[in-house]
Amino acid sequence: MDVGHERGRHVGAGRFAGRRFVVTGGSRGLGEQVVRLLLSEGARVATCARGVEPLEALHRSLGAPDALLVRSLDVSVPGLLERFVEDGASALGGLDGVVACAGGARGRGITEASPEDWAATWEMNVGHVARLVATSVPHLRESGGGSIVVVASVSGWKPGPQAQYGSAKAAQIHMVSSLARELARDRIRVNAVSPGSMLIPGKRWDRMRREDPVAFDRFRGEFPGGELVLTQEVADVIAFLLTDQSRAVTGINLPVDKGQNAPTPEGY
Repeated sequence: MDVGHERGRHVGAGRFAGRRFVVTGGSRGLGEQVVRLLLSEGARVATCARGVEPLEALHRSLGAPDALLVRSLDVSVPGLLERFVEDGASALGGLDGVVACAGGARGRGITEASPEDWAATWEMNVGHVARLVATSVPHLRESGGGSIVVVASVSGWKPGPQAQYGSAKAAQIHMVSSLARELARDRIRVNAVSPGSMLIPGKRWDRMRREDPVAFDRFRGEFPGGELVLTQEVADVIAFLLTDQSRAVTGINLPVDKGQNAPTPEGY
């Protein structure tokens, strides 16, 4: 499904006027916040997610702007993501930046998780980023450079269950430091943002807050200020890394976790 597939630069005001971005996982939560923020400041955006309905709802809520291209796909399926990036770059007239926000995990603890769970978690996170970057780099080069932001996690450098997820996020963080050096000559910056536990409507922590307030209050103790991270707070940091104001910043992992200790209520 494609919506808003029109050529030409978007004319608007803001930090990103005339800029062109690909954002994976842009239909809900943090990804949706990033898409909305970029569009509100003049960018043109191509975004993808697995669910058709959330993408259509996002597009309707924005008044169906021609500044937005959306497509339903699974980023872990080789070929689909690459085709989306190529089509997005063609529709937008090039690329100036990329945000890898899609991700996830499959399986439970080490004695229960299957090899397929580990492989699927790896592909959703590490494989997806590798293929996204590889396909985007030629378009960023044509634009004279750009910025790539990979959404990792506090779980990538602070231990917590499940191991397959933390391992994949740690790999993303290491990948960023390597790619930043590899692509520096092309004037392409690569950085990671590691959100802490985010309070997203309908998701795990929001459900805990409503269904088990005692457990939620206990979990809040992992944050020195007693408050979980909001998606808008993370989106603001991602936006900064996409601007020219961060042109000297590359190869870093930037925690946006309000000083969170353990990433889960399990306490590790």
